[in-house]
Amino acid sequence: MNGYNLAQPERSAHGIYMQRLGCLATLFLACALSCLASSDPQPLQRGEELQTTDNEVGRYGGNLVVAQRSEPKTLNPVTAADAPSREVIGRLMADLIHINRASQQTEPALVKSWSMSKDGRVFTVKLRHGVRFSDGQPFDADDVVFSFQVYLDEKVHSPQRDLLVAGGKPVEVQKIDQYTVRFTLAQPYAAAERIFDSLAMMPRHLLEKSYAEGKFAQAWTLNTSPAEVAGLGPFRMKEYVAGQRIVLERNPYYWKADRNKNRLPYLDELIFLFVGNEDAQVLRFQAGDTDVISRVSAENYALLSKEAPSRGFELFDLGPSLEYNFLVFNLNDLKSRNLDKIANKQAWFEDLKFRQAVSSAIDRDDIVKLVYAGRGVPLWGNVSPSNKFWVDQALPHPSRSLEGARKQLKAAGFSWRGDGQLMDHQGQPVEFSIIASSSNAQRMKMATIIQDDLSKLGMNVHVVPLEFRALLDRVFQTYDYEASIMALGGGDADPNPELNVWLSSGGTHLWHLGEPKPATDWEAQIDQLMQKQMVELKYSRRKHLYDQVQELIGQNLPCVFLATPNILVGAKKNVANFRPAILEPNTLWNVEQLYFRQAGASGSGAAR
Repeated sequence: MNGYNLAQPERSAHGIYMQRLGCLATLFLACALSCLASSDPQPLQRGEELQTTDNEVGRYGGNLVVAQRSEPKTLNPVTAADAPSREVIGRLMADLIHINRASQQTEPALVKSWSMSKDGRVFTVKLRHGVRFSDGQPFDADDVVFSFQVYLDEKVHSPQRDLLVAGGKPVEVQKIDQYTVRFTLAQPYAAAERIFDSLAMMPRHLLEKSYAEGKFAQAWTLNTSPAEVAGLGPFRMKEYVAGQRIVLERNPYYWKADRNKNRLPYLDELIFLFVGNEDAQVLRFQAGDTDVISRVSAENYALLSKEAPSRGFELFDLGPSLEYNFLVFNLNDLKSRNLDKIANKQAWFEDLKFRQAVSSAIDRDDIVKLVYAGRGVPLWGNVSPSNKFWVDQALPHPSRSLEGARKQLKAAGFSWRGDGQLMDHQGQPVEFSIIASSSNAQRMKMATIIQDDLSKLGMNVHVVPLEFRALLDRVFQTYDYEASIMALGGGDADPNPELNVWLSSGGTHLWHLGEPKPATDWEAQIDQLMQKQMVELKYSRRKHLYDQVQELIGQNLPCVFLATPNILVGAKKNVANFRPAILEPNTLWNVEQLYFRQAGASGSGAAR
């Protein structure tokens, strides 16, 4: 029976009071759960030390929609190595000290202040009080210590670990009190505050168990329940639909506010659509389905420029990027991989004269003209000319020379058959494949141009398009490839973020990947120079050391550098506070400040 039991004796006043108290408790609990579930900005709390931004004050509401060419591989900030994953993770997570992508200077983030000892070895940070993760749980020094414990664990294989080792020793991390953490380095560390950028601070209360069980690398996959993922970024997970989209919603506890004390972000949701390639990305932007577009090709930029006035969006050419596109040959140890066919070709790839011949034959001006329609620059090294503080101006820029390439091949023992086919000294025809991301039209074009250029030397080159995640798996995991078109760089102008690429032990050291020690003398020299510049505090001395690194790279060609594109981006005119930057992420680096000038104006209607 529902309701009162009629046979029950009359209740006492105490019983009625307790029942009402229970009802009130239930009501309060429901309200509390409703607040936790809501993504509405939470009221400011006593003692909460928010960071105040200087952006134009916006209005709440709207869903910002952007299109990605491929799906992320993970939501785990420690193991993520691909750009799509970092783009999403960067909106979910936050770092202690942040590099402002517009000014390229460091600024406080989760840390409100920091200090360095006179000897440059002890770095002490003060955390903001009252900061909470996106699930409402407090953030403090214990989370910082836990995060660095994970980053520094060699078993986790974090690409960021190389940044946290100085003088051959990992940084020591010590909790001083609830809001103070001390970092002690074996040696002084140049631009020490910059290493904290993009090192996401993680929730110990959610990840400590998986770490203790040795399963951290499997934590926070795309299929993890949104309730189990919490960060300190402006958004939190709401929904993942495989092959279609990731939806992020406002983090109601975010630690930034505008000058009127409105808690950021302004947007209700940030939606990433997976569209497969750049052309589809452009079509969605043209149709108004998406609000922001990043890193478009010069061809599509020209197409969009014609429609910008009538379609209500703006385009921006920011000049050469900091990324470097390159061709890399498989120089990894394949003895235990059952990849004999590839291993038999490695004698070519390992020969410096062969790599020099390939470099000499590639028409970089053609790449800039045909791939970037002139909106880009050729490269002969790993530092873009737009990085004026660090580029080695003395690095040679040899012109294309097929005759020079043939001389190098002949000196290496190669010869030509009567039909023009290049043969090695054992009489085997030179034939190999280049894998490239099918979702990146520019790199596919580069591969085709290189295929044609190398055919003039008698090389039979095959271009193999692969889905981006499959390409990464072959390059970093299975080693089942012969050559690949790749791109790196773009996150910071300083050399230190490149440690994981140029140190022989680095997680993205794409040749001799995972080697226990430097495979060559010149790699050992680069190790020494990178470690020296890392601890040299005077810029002029650091620059001299890093110039030597660039020269060693240019002389030994572990990668054949190709070109860098201009940063070409766009946004709807009603997206306010849009400030695209050369440093990645180019368009969403200040997404917490973005808002729509007109209420309800967003691309989410067509996207959902």
